[in-house]
Amino acid sequence: MIPETFEQWKTFLVHDCKIPLTAEFARTRLTVYQDFNKSETKTFIRLYGSQHHQNIIRWFTKIVEGSIEDQIS
Repeated sequence: MIPETFEQWKTFLVHDCKIPLTAEFARTRLTVYQDFNKSETKTFIRLYGSQHHQNIIRWFTKIVEGSIEDQIS
């Protein structure tokens, strides 16, 4: 299942994958996902679609900007 909401995605990463959603982690991932020339980004879009790619960028950007910091824990 591809997460459609921030809450679904957060639960998957934080609880299932044990990945902390820190601003540093989000910045690192944004560097990859915002570069359409990277093979990892091309593969991600091919596997999960452009809508999910856009969602991921939006969610990571919110984490970096601190606008969802209260929801991360």
